[in-house]
Amino acid sequence: MAQTVPPCELPCKEYDVARNTGAYTSSGLATASFRTSKYLLEEWFQNCYARYHQAFADRDQSERQRHESQQLATETQALAQRTQQDSTRTVGERLQDTHSWKSELQREMEALAAETNLLLAQKQRLERALDATEVPFSITTDNLQCRERREHPNLVRDHVETELLKEAELIRNIQELLKRTIMQAVSQIRLNREHKETCEMDWSDKMEAYNIDETCGRHHSQSTEVQAHPYSTTFQESASTPETRAKFTQDNLCRAQRERLASANLRVLVDCILRDTSEDLRLQCDAVNLAFGRRCEELEDARYKLHHHLHKGHWSGLPSGHSPKTWVGPAWSRRSIYPGMGAQAQGELSCLQTLREITDQEHNVAALKQAIKDKEAPLHVAQTRLYLRSHRPNMELCRDAAQFRLLSEVEELNMSLTALREKLLEAEQSLRNLEDIHMSLEKDIAAMTNSLFIDRQKCMAHRTRYPTILQLAGYQ
Repeated sequence: MAQTVPPCELPCKEYDVARNTGAYTSSGLATASFRTSKYLLEEWFQNCYARYHQAFADRDQSERQRHESQQLATETQALAQRTQQDSTRTVGERLQDTHSWKSELQREMEALAAETNLLLAQKQRLERALDATEVPFSITTDNLQCRERREHPNLVRDHVETELLKEAELIRNIQELLKRTIMQAVSQIRLNREHKETCEMDWSDKMEAYNIDETCGRHHSQSTEVQAHPYSTTFQESASTPETRAKFTQDNLCRAQRERLASANLRVLVDCILRDTSEDLRLQCDAVNLAFGRRCEELEDARYKLHHHLHKGHWSGLPSGHSPKTWVGPAWSRRSIYPGMGAQAQGELSCLQTLREITDQEHNVAALKQAIKDKEAPLHVAQTRLYLRSHRPNMELCRDAAQFRLLSEVEELNMSLTALREKLLEAEQSLRNLEDIHMSLEKDIAAMTNSLFIDRQKCMAHRTRYPTILQLAGYQ
């Protein structure tokens, strides 16, 4: 509807209404009964004019308010649209920001999960390597226990035992190192999972916030899902600021990245540890095997030379003019005659020579006994002669030359018997000594044979079960 009166402020008009007072008014007492409920004509015109003016003012005010209301409605509608568009844009920007953080968290979670799986594989390698060290340790302890059954005097701490003790100590140290590394890997895996869980919770919160903001971005004035929430504008004290929110997520990412880097460094350390320990174990195993091989070669060489001398039965290695009997004496050294011969071969060679010396000494004892027996008849003859000559009568009992010769003969025979008996005692003692040393040498030979059996048949055969370098490195 077109506006008929231009909008403007009208001046207020004051109206004077005549009152029924005075000489010419109808307020006299004489006409009181006729004028109580009636107005004057001027009053009527004034009242009509006042009514008209009031209607005009009310209509003008109404038109002005209607115009202002339409203008305000148009402005508020435009403002509401602009505000809603700006809110939608801000929500869209928040969606992009949330999506960016959510993607960063997603990538970090995937990287942390992959790193944790790699560290789990390394932990399994450590556990397999630790289990694999049980076999070398049992082999080493079994070798040491077997070699404890060597007989005296071969129960010595030789180079083989030294290497075995070094191997046992090395295995114990490696086992302690692997156990500590496994505990460190378990702790790192726990930290990885804790930070992954923290990132997952943050990612879940952002995912929920993203869905809420996405729903908010789709709402508009014509949406049917919207409704009044008068208390939604209440300030929440637990709400965060954009700065604290970004710092919270950034801190989570930094901690996760730090633990992921620590996990990667630990994996590199585990690789180095497994490589070094497996190589050290194999090197020590080779050193022990080499020591066993050399020891067995010495024993085999000694056994071969012993059989060689026993079967050939000649002494080509002795200096000319010396027999095995004279060679055993203290003036000769076995090591000087056979410098390349092992201890067992020299002992067994001495045993063979001792056997020959025992036989010769037995013959010597028998000869001495026979010599003593042979001296008894001449002694008896001389003693008989002296006894018979002691019965000569009177002056015929004379100390003549024959008597003195018989006395000297008896004395000489007694001295010879005394010397022969002393020599017999010495020979018998020497024979007993030879028998004792022969028994001792036989025990030494048996002990060396037993040592060779233990080193070769027991220890070296058992060491063939030693794990490979791949097993010690945890790959199998």
